[in-house]
Amino acid sequence: MDAITDAVTNINDYYWYFVIAILCIAGVWFTVWTRAVQIRLIPEMFRSITESPSEIEKGKQGISAFRAFTVSAASRVGSANVAGVAVAITVGGPGAVFWMWLLAILGGATSFVESSLGQLYKVRKRDSYVGGPAYYIRDALGWKWVAIAFAVIITITYGFVFNAVQANSIAQSLNNQFEIEGTGPMVIIGIILALLTAAVIFGGIRRLSAVTEIMVPIMAFAYVAVALVVVALNISEVPGVFWLIVGHALGFKEIAGAAIGAAIMQGIRRGLFSNEAGMGSVPNAAATASVSHPVKQGLVQSLGVYFDTLLVCSATAFIILLSDPSYGGDPEGISLTQNALAAQVGDWAIPFLTIVIFFLAFSSILGNSYYGESNINFLRESKLALTIFRVLVCVAVIGGAIGSIDLVWSLADLFMAFMATINLIALIPLARIAMKLMKNYTDQKKQGLDPVFSRDDIPEAKNVSEWDGSDPLTVRQPAEGS
Repeated sequence: MDAITDAVTNINDYYWYFVIAILCIAGVWFTVWTRAVQIRLIPEMFRSITESPSEIEKGKQGISAFRAFTVSAASRVGSANVAGVAVAITVGGPGAVFWMWLLAILGGATSFVESSLGQLYKVRKRDSYVGGPAYYIRDALGWKWVAIAFAVIITITYGFVFNAVQANSIAQSLNNQFEIEGTGPMVIIGIILALLTAAVIFGGIRRLSAVTEIMVPIMAFAYVAVALVVVALNISEVPGVFWLIVGHALGFKEIAGAAIGAAIMQGIRRGLFSNEAGMGSVPNAAATASVSHPVKQGLVQSLGVYFDTLLVCSATAFIILLSDPSYGGDPEGISLTQNALAAQVGDWAIPFLTIVIFFLAFSSILGNSYYGESNINFLRESKLALTIFRVLVCVAVIGGAIGSIDLVWSLADLFMAFMATINLIALIPLARIAMKLMKNYTDQKKQGLDPVFSRDDIPEAKNVSEWDGSDPLTVRQPAEGS
C-alpha cells in the first residue's frame, strides 16, 4: 500500500505544476474577458438563486436554481472544507489558505463559464435535465472521444475516489471521537454508511436534491456559526492570523518545513478539491435547473465557489490557526480540526464536529454519486449499468472507511487533475459562446427585462437541443422592481 501511495504522490508532484498553470491562466483569462463577472454581478447571483423554477412539463415544475445549487454544494461542501483544509495547513503551512482564497476568486469566473455552458447544452431526460462537460464537449466541439474519456474519468473520480475520501473522513472523525481500534469497527461504519447512501441514491435526482436542500445549509451554517464564536473569543488575535496567512504565502515569513512552494501546491490542490471551479463537475448540477436563461445558473454556481471556500474553508482555517498548530509535518485531517475546536470551546466540540462532518461528507457522497450517474447515462442509458454503478458506489464507501488517509487524498488529487485538464482545454475554445450568453443576459437586464434565452439568440452555438423558445412560460417579462 505504501508503494502505491508513493507512486501516486510522485506523479502528482510533477503533473500538478501543469494543472496549476492552466487553472491560473484560465481563471485570469476568464476574469479579464468577463470584466470580473464573479465580482461585478454578485447582486445578480443572489437574485438568481431565489428564482422559482419553470415547468418542465405541464403541471410539473423542474428543479429550482436553489436545489441545483445545493446539489453542487453537497459535493463541494464536505470533508475538503474540514479535513482538506487541515491537510493543506499541516503540509503547506498557513500560506496555503491564501492560495485557496486566490483560486476561489479566479475560479468564480471559470465556474461561471462552465456552468453557463452546462445549462446551454443540457438535454431533457424524462422528468429532469442532464448535462455537463461531456455534453458540451460532444455537441459544441464535436470531440466525441474526448467527451467519452471525460465521462469515464468523472464517473470514476466522483463515484468511487471522492466518495472514498468522504467516507474516510467520516470514519476518521468517529475514530477520533470514540478511539476505535481495529479494522472490524471501521468496516461496520462503512457498511452502515453504504446502506444510508443506497437509500438515497436509488431514489434518483429528485430524492437526492430534496435531501441536500435541507442538509447542506443547516450543517454548513451551524459549522460557520461555531467558527464565528471561536473568532469572537480570539478577536484580538485575528489580525495576527491574517498576517500569518499572507506573510507565509508571499514568502515574508518562513515556517519550519513549509516553504512557499508547498503552500502554493497544497492551497491550490485543496482549493480545487473544495470549490471544484474548472474541474468540470459543477456543470453537471447546473444543467439540472429549470431556469429562463443559462447565465442564471452560471451566476448561481459562481456564488457557490464563494460559499464553499471564502466562507466554510475560511472557518476551518481560523479554527486551526487560532489554536497554534504545528506545520510542515505529516498530513493531518479531521482530527486536527476537531482537536483545535475543542481547545477553543471545550470537549463538546469533538462530538459536534463528528456530527457536522458526518452530514457534510454524507451529502458530498450524494452529490458525487449524482455526477457519476449523469455521466453513466451519457455513456449508456441502461438501468442495469446505473444499478451496477450505484452498487459500486456503496462498495467504494466501505473501502474508503478502512483506507489510509494518505492514499485516498493522493488518488483524489490525481483524478481531479485529469478532469480539470480535459475540461479546461474544452472551455478555452467555448469561452466565446459563454461571453455571448453573458452579453445577451446583460442586454436584457439593461432593458428592464427578466432575461429569457432562445437558441436563436446565438446562432453560432451549434447542436443546442433545448431553448427553442416554444415554452409559453419563457416569455420575456419586466424584471422585478423595474
